[in-house]
Amino acid sequence: MCDLDTQKDADEFLRRKGDMTRRQFGKLSAAVGVAMVLPTVANAQAVTESDVDITTPDGVADCYFVHPSSGSHAAVIVWPDILGLRPAFRAMGKRLAQSGYSVLVVNPFYRDARSPVVGEGASFSQPEIRSLVLPMAGHLNAETHFTDARAMVNFLDQQASVDTSRKIGTTGYCMGGPMVMRTMAAVPSRVGAGGTFHGGGLATDADNSPHLLIPQMRASVLHAVAGNDDETDPEAKNKLRAAYAAAGLSAEIEVYTDTLHGWCPPDSQVYNEAQAERAWSRMLNLFDSALA
Repeated sequence: MCDLDTQKDADEFLRRKGDMTRRQFGKLSAAVGVAMVLPTVANAQAVTESDVDITTPDGVADCYFVHPSSGSHAAVIVWPDILGLRPAFRAMGKRLAQSGYSVLVVNPFYRDARSPVVGEGASFSQPEIRSLVLPMAGHLNAETHFTDARAMVNFLDQQASVDTSRKIGTTGYCMGGPMVMRTMAAVPSRVGAGGTFHGGGLATDADNSPHLLIPQMRASVLHAVAGNDDETDPEAKNKLRAAYAAAGLSAEIEVYTDTLHGWCPPDSQVYNEAQAERAWSRMLNLFDSALA
């Protein structure tokens, strides 16, 4: 989970790297656009994009919905990191849709503001950004995760571009990791695969720790763990492995070497393209098998 400790690691990374300051990174993000950073999709399908409003028990969630322009396909729900729904996650959602999925990218902060809640080049390293997003994140909890998940699944199952005979997948980054776990538990009959990327707080000592929900799931799972997150809590991966094994569920849990928390989104200060691409390919393999 994004916090001051993970930010200290990012600050040290940027200091050692030396060739890109925070200011330079912000200018780059604003100037070129994150879609240009991501590798192109081989045999990419033409896609249709739209902004959609989804009614939940707490209001109206503004989301980005993108899917192949013809046919019906397995659906995927994407839960962004602590900076929310923004161009980077739109680009990631579109890229996944080009690979043949109907993708819904959620604004997790809809209770407080419509997306984007931060501007281009924003970083968790900026105090003003932290003071904006941390209270919004604090308004979310296990119950909101469950209710939001059910609302998103209900929306997808009403779309012509979604093949309801196939299971739904879900992915989450940073704070989106627990949302993935609770989505898989909230609608186990529909959600057949989940992937977390530098997900925080997946296996804790709390009574509502996400890993305690694993017996309720019926999904295959990928957990791509950041190197510094594992250093902070090396037992988390072992708790997850034990819980999945006890439940008889397939789980790929790997610590990605030389990565820092936040390494997957292309607008991240610590973006690691090589390892992000490897994690992306593992996600596609998971969806190809579990959502068939």
